[in-house]
Amino acid sequence: QVQLVESGGGSVQAGGSLRLSCGASGHTFNTYSVAWFRQAPGKEREGVAGIDCAGSTSYEDPVQGRFLISRNNAENTVYLQMNSLKPEDTAMYSCGAAPAFYSPRELLARGEVLVHYWGQGTQVTVSS
Repeated sequence: QVQLVESGGGSVQAGGSLRLSCGASGHTFNTYSVAWFRQAPGKEREGVAGIDCAGSTSYEDPVQGRFLISRNNAENTVYLQMNSLKPEDTAMYSCGAAPAFYSPRELLARGEVLVHYWGQGTQVTVSS
C-alpha cells in the first residue's frame, strides 16, 4: 500500500511560479512511475507530466517548456516545478503512482487505468 500526499498548491498571478510536492509513505517511490494530473471544473482529468524510476520524463504539450518534473527517491518525493503559469493552468492537481514497467508517456495517456495509487490533490489557481 502506498499513500500519496500532495502539497504546494495556492493562488498566484499569471506569470508566477509554484512548486508542487508529492510525498509517499508505505513503500519507497523508486519502484513506481509517477505522474501529475490535473482536473479543471467541468473538465475531465488530464495528464500533465510523468517520470519513471530512472528519471526519464514526459510532458503534455500545454506545459512543455514551462513545467519541470523531478524526483528525489531518497526522500520519496516527486516535484512539479510550474513556471510562467497561465489562468488555464487553474485546476486540482493530483499525483498518481503506477508500477515501474509503465513509461511516463503511457502513464500520462492511460492514467485512469494504470494508476494504482492517487493522492487527494492540491488546488492551483492562477489569476489574470
